[in-house]
Amino acid sequence: MRFGLCCIFANEPVRFRTTTARKLSTLPRREQLTHVSLICRENSSNLLLALRTAQRMGIGAFRILTPLFPRFTHPDVGYGLDELPDAAAIRELLREVRSFRDLHDMRLSFHPDQFVTLSSTSDQVARKSVAELEYQGLLAELVGAEVINIHGGGKQGGKEEAPNRLKMNFPLLSNRVRNRLTLENDDVTYTVRDLLPVCEELGIPLVYDVHHHRCNPDGLTVAEATRLTVAAWQRFGREPWCHISSPKNGWAGKGRRPHADYIDPEDFPDFWRKLDMTVDVEAKAKELAVLRLMDDLD
Repeated sequence: MRFGLCCIFANEPVRFRTTTARKLSTLPRREQLTHVSLICRENSSNLLLALRTAQRMGIGAFRILTPLFPRFTHPDVGYGLDELPDAAAIRELLREVRSFRDLHDMRLSFHPDQFVTLSSTSDQVARKSVAELEYQGLLAELVGAEVINIHGGGKQGGKEEAPNRLKMNFPLLSNRVRNRLTLENDDVTYTVRDLLPVCEELGIPLVYDVHHHRCNPDGLTVAEATRLTVAAWQRFGREPWCHISSPKNGWAGKGRRPHADYIDPEDFPDFWRKLDMTVDVEAKAKELAVLRLMDDLD
């Protein structure tokens, strides 16, 4: 089993920069590109540092933060990679990231923000979602990330119709996105039972979030949901991917959805220990939570 860290570190000196559309809009185009180019170059360098740091800690997977290239798809201040003055240096850094990933057999993923929904009733939102997924597909191809993970979306227009819109918009994606796309059960609307048929029809895997399943049950036990998820990944010849988190206020407390700083070992399904899979640790304490869980399970 390998454990995954999500996006940032709590204590390690690894930081990623961003910027706002408002700030960029105050600059002439040439200065916009120069400013954002520097940020993209620094973030690419720090992504390599992040992988080196995670690998040193024995962490085998890393989720890359969405705005690695900030405001890339913004309608007014967006840009293409080759427009940036540092494009060649950025590409070289990302090649180093990919080489490091290959050398150490690390798994990389993306998890777009909630506004990315292929099942939206709004054509404009769906188009923006496709653009955002294509941006992450570009990065995923450059660094060797194998997963771009999204949720099923909301239930506007009816819960039964939303998956049909997702399936309708799926062909709009390039092969590099389709081949990496996964769906994840959420803690409010779409369950494992809801999404598995969609995944089967689209030919993509399901990322199983056990915390979401406990918040939003569907009649399947954790063992049954895990078995179905693992079987689906194995049909593709790929290592299964799951998520673990604990509720901030405990299962008896008010509001079970917010994540705790650390993982309660009791929340980790005991039978998972025997499985060959990747488990992203979604906890506020970041690498400290991953390391503590690894120690708790040792």
